[in-house]
Amino acid sequence: MNMSNIVVFALGSGAAGIACALLNAGGVLRRSAGSPDVQAVAKAIQEGTGAFVKRQYLAVAVVGSLLALALTKLGAWTANGFIAGVVASALAGYVGLAVSVRAEARIADAAGAGLGAALSTAFRSGTAMGLLVAGLALSAVAGYYALALSMGTPDDVHGGLLGLALGGSLMSVFARTVGGVWAKAVGGFSRQEADEAAAVGESVGANAGHAAGTAADVFETITLALVAAMLLARSVFGADSPWVEFPLLVAGLVLAASLAGACFVRLGRSRYLVGALYRSVVVTMILAGVGLYYASEWFLGLPAAQPAFSVLNLFSAACTGLVLAGLNIAAAEYHTSKSFGFARRIAAASRGGPATNVVAGLAAGLKSTGWSIAILCAAFLGPYSLGGGFSGHEGTGLFAVGLAAVAMASLGGVMVAIDGYGIAAEAAHRIAETAGLPDEVRQATASLDAAGRATRPVVQGYAVGAGGLAMLALFAEYSKCFSVPLALNLSDPVVLTGLFAGGLMPYLLGSVSLGAVGSVSGETGRRADAAMRAAFKRTLILVLVPLTVPLLVGFGGGREALGGMLVGAIVTGLFQAFAMSSGGGAWDSARRYIEDGMYGGSDSEAHRAALTGDRVGTACKEAAGSALNPLIKLMGLVSVLIAPLLA
Repeated sequence: MNMSNIVVFALGSGAAGIACALLNAGGVLRRSAGSPDVQAVAKAIQEGTGAFVKRQYLAVAVVGSLLALALTKLGAWTANGFIAGVVASALAGYVGLAVSVRAEARIADAAGAGLGAALSTAFRSGTAMGLLVAGLALSAVAGYYALALSMGTPDDVHGGLLGLALGGSLMSVFARTVGGVWAKAVGGFSRQEADEAAAVGESVGANAGHAAGTAADVFETITLALVAAMLLARSVFGADSPWVEFPLLVAGLVLAASLAGACFVRLGRSRYLVGALYRSVVVTMILAGVGLYYASEWFLGLPAAQPAFSVLNLFSAACTGLVLAGLNIAAAEYHTSKSFGFARRIAAASRGGPATNVVAGLAAGLKSTGWSIAILCAAFLGPYSLGGGFSGHEGTGLFAVGLAAVAMASLGGVMVAIDGYGIAAEAAHRIAETAGLPDEVRQATASLDAAGRATRPVVQGYAVGAGGLAMLALFAEYSKCFSVPLALNLSDPVVLTGLFAGGLMPYLLGSVSLGAVGSVSGETGRRADAAMRAAFKRTLILVLVPLTVPLLVGFGGGREALGGMLVGAIVTGLFQAFAMSSGGGAWDSARRYIEDGMYGGSDSEAHRAALTGDRVGTACKEAAGSALNPLIKLMGLVSVLIAPLLA
């Protein structure tokens, strides 16, 4: 098999990411696990997390086997790609989570040597998860593409890549929806237990419901963005064009830059932890931008590359994804940080009781959608213009959007690293408190925990934005699947019906997620295993609906109805996801702002109201809002898969 230089580079970059992840994991695991008291609490967290993961992976195996059997009707490459996507995503989540839960005791122990040592240990554990997710995603797409290209037909390549992305999407839906619901159920009963049980329950919920969910979500977004951009290139330039592989070059460069960026997280003189974490993102963006310029120049010099862009336009289109990722991060920080007005207004409203707190939080979430959607629109319009979309070259314009989505999604390595750091630091602080470690150790872990909580909603905002841009690129590919151009005429009742059906889906699925949180918590009491079983039963609809609704709409109403459904689901789903994620983050920050001493501090009526709002916000943010993105992407992938049958 003769692979191109770009595929070899992508595979090498992916392998380097995986190797670096394993090196970081080894460095963490070589540290001392602490005293027997620390190890006892950590072991309970590991056992609880492991029990959930085993049950979740069993459920995925059952559903995945049935889907793989059904996908054989579309070809062996599609079915095998689906299996490969599920396995790669599951492997990334399992190994990353295994490192994270074992790092938590080691972070608490490292805090005895100072804040710098604890930060290094915590971020290395997060880096192990982040680089493993990005490395496996890139390796899976590049490897399966090369295999299908050498042994199959062009249709096999198309179906195989879509199957691969669908496999990652299924894993993401399970991790986000089931994990989120069960995590909130566990958190609900653990608060009523003794201190150690509370620490274990909260940490298990965060590991299973948030850390694993974010990893699977970002894995899905990277694969989806790559597959959408590569398939767009096939539609626009032809199956034999080197442009099909250019997205792999973009992703490989951003991942390589992430390896360097992760090395820049260290405690400076200011001892500002959040700034130290964000430094890795800034360095990654700068290095990736430099690499993309020279890569664009080199690629356009290839004899077989059609001159569809100038060097500056190609470089700018890809870099737009990096720049707008930075803007998305800044917007999420503004909407959720306790340093800004959204969270502070919720805190002030808490003086009037739980009702005014909840109303203020809802208002903050709704208002936050403005900047987030504006940034997403710029992420679409900017590259489309640079690709000549407004000058009559619609195909190259849409492909440029796909490149921006790839660049933005490929930052997932460092973003998951920051998120993984936060989850591990939060658990380490609980372990330090439960085990009764010295005051200076608990102060260090508290500082790490505060930084992690501050960055968590920002990472979630990034995940929603990157997933939204990838979904727009996938919709562009759907519109290119037909020989006759797709026309979504809003005066056509079939299109309008599809539009309303798609717009309904995020509301319906969000309702099921929130309802499952309340029902599971109420019915399970203190039995974690019962909560786990109930979570799987009550969220099964969240897997079935995105799989079946596109089939019903597509075969019942045709390609226009299905296109309308996708538009409706994307629009309402993104608005809801941004509102719930930002609102939930602002609720959490408002509570922490009061705990810092404002409005009477922790023993005040305002704090009790803020706790109520935080419960609502956490359910919105981690069980419903975070689940909407994977559900929409799953609907989109099913739609593109069946598109050839609707032509």
